[in-house]
Amino acid sequence: MSDKQRENGRRKLLEQIRRTGPIPRIELSDITGISRATVTTITAELLQNGLIREVPRESAEPEGRRGRPRVDLVIRGDSHLVVGAKISNNRLSLVLLDFAGAQIDTLETELSRATFEPQELANAVLNAVDQLAQSAGYTMADISGSAIGIAGIVDAAHGLVYWSPSLSQRNVEFGKLLTQTLGLPSFIDNDANLVAVAEKAFGLGQSHSDFIVVTIESGVGMGLVIGNEIYRGTRGCGAEFGHTKVHLDGALCRCGQRGCLEAYVGDYALVREAMTMPGADPNADPGETIEALLRDAKAGEATAKSIVYRAGRVFALGLANLVNIFDPQLIILAGEQMQSDHLYADPVIAEMRKSIVQIDKAPPEVVIHKWGNLMWARGAAAYALDNVSEIALSELNEHAA
Repeated sequence: MSDKQRENGRRKLLEQIRRTGPIPRIELSDITGISRATVTTITAELLQNGLIREVPRESAEPEGRRGRPRVDLVIRGDSHLVVGAKISNNRLSLVLLDFAGAQIDTLETELSRATFEPQELANAVLNAVDQLAQSAGYTMADISGSAIGIAGIVDAAHGLVYWSPSLSQRNVEFGKLLTQTLGLPSFIDNDANLVAVAEKAFGLGQSHSDFIVVTIESGVGMGLVIGNEIYRGTRGCGAEFGHTKVHLDGALCRCGQRGCLEAYVGDYALVREAMTMPGADPNADPGETIEALLRDAKAGEATAKSIVYRAGRVFALGLANLVNIFDPQLIILAGEQMQSDHLYADPVIAEMRKSIVQIDKAPPEVVIHKWGNLMWARGAAAYALDNVSEIALSELNEHAA
């Protein structure tokens, strides 16, 4: 067996054990197509290096059966710990998982403001991770890696944030900065991508190979899964649904351009429009401003109704464009604005369906998943698990060499 074959085999078997375990070796061979002899060799390596363990198989066989007791394989949860975090507009949400993906503890903490200098934000993440570790009875030294979801345009492969509303600077090597600040391998991705990771690992996307997650909070994000893989684009800038253009020279977006879909649909866009209404209070809490706007729209107040109606139409147009380009099996809507129905009410979905290519098949299903920030963080933790697994397997390769 070549080194490359062994490396691919280790990765494939570890992934399958995490996904399916407890699982016997013979079933691992049947599912993965790897020979039984190779499965035996590789799982022996994984056992020796503490990444998996054997557990007695639950069996209905008679107790008097002779021979070696049958065992299944599972991930050894205590071999590594990982942290996933979501950076929101004014909050940090964190989840601590073991190597098997079991949730150990969570933490949510307020941020002092929405935008930070890069080192300031890295320090805030460090403090929160340290607090989470201590609350669970661990130290920073016990954690093998972290992954952070952040809004904006992110090149995950290179740990580069081109732009984020959470950072005061552009083109920040934030993954490298987090690794240096936390003292452990740290990875970043667009937060909507990590919602898609969570949906694929734990949620509604488990039974779909192609689906789209659209997140609507302060801004608008999208995670795109094609052939069971997250699509990020050649520069890491793919799936920027919120910055698709819906109006030439239109409303100013916080990214600096005009006419973006987000500039009509995001929280900050609704707050900006609400400030044009008579009696608007510029010092009011943004969340309360949006609640009042939606309440006034439902009550029939003309200006509020016009603002909300336009947001719904723009969003429906955007969704129709996604369907026409990707034709996904499923569209999942998630985020804070899912707490109200103004972007997924029946008229919005009907407007979307009117604008898609019409054939003699049903359009993609649109579902609402009202996950909170901690589930976004769990998606980040799943991403951390993938990366820490790669590090652990690469160390096996070094030892074998």
